[in-house]
Amino acid sequence: MIEKEDPILVLLVTFQVTTFIKSKVMVVVIDSVWEKELGDVFNSKEFDILMRCIDKEYEYRVIYPKKEDIFNAFNLCRYEDLKVVILGQDPYFNESQAHGLAFSVHDGVPLPPSLRNIFKEIYHEFNEDFRDIDNGDLTYLARQGVLLLNSILTVEGGLPLSHSKNFGSDGNIIKWEMITDMVISTICNKKKHIVYLLWGNFAKSKEYLINKDDNLVLKSGHPSPLSARYFFGNNHFIKTNEYLKQHNIKEIRWVR
Repeated sequence: MIEKEDPILVLLVTFQVTTFIKSKVMVVVIDSVWEKELGDVFNSKEFDILMRCIDKEYEYRVIYPKKEDIFNAFNLCRYEDLKVVILGQDPYFNESQAHGLAFSVHDGVPLPPSLRNIFKEIYHEFNEDFRDIDNGDLTYLARQGVLLLNSILTVEGGLPLSHSKNFGSDGNIIKWEMITDMVISTICNKKKHIVYLLWGNFAKSKEYLINKDDNLVLKSGHPSPLSARYFFGNNHFIKTNEYLKQHNIKEIRWVR
């Protein structure tokens, strides 16, 4: 059932998905333009089954991020502004970290090592002295058209990859990747001149979904300390801006 919110509330669309417990519903908020453009995804039977399964997970386990933050990647990056897709794997699994944007954490939360390395690379590329950063919230990038999309949008507390094709509390397999793969494919079919940043083997495995004739794909190692030597020096942020400028698209202000 779709109910339209008050139009002054940034034109959001609320999906109410009835769970197996009839007295409860899971409310998922998706920006209305994304909902329209990705209607085949969000109105699919697979999405409905997934939302029922995820709602059960929140009922019985500690799940991150908060329900209302699951789809922040879409709500903070407008479809009309989309320029860059940074693909992550799954959310941070510790309390107060994840808030729906890949690699991002709430302001004031200590920076995870991968995020710290991302900032180091940004500052190096733009000849800025790296300084201690206490704000790892990447909303400033999302607002400029960077879709910070995890392939798996929820995780059980303390258990990385726990929502990667595992059985949920209702007995169904949690199939986030089916949905987010559909999202990537749909974006590629509808948008041109998007830059896709694929860091690490997991993100690189999604390359087949992307039309490389009309978009730019940049690949490197993951910013994790275990593979950062293959990430540092990739110049992805400068290369992204060069590509955007080449196509008369406003560049991203990567340095906060």
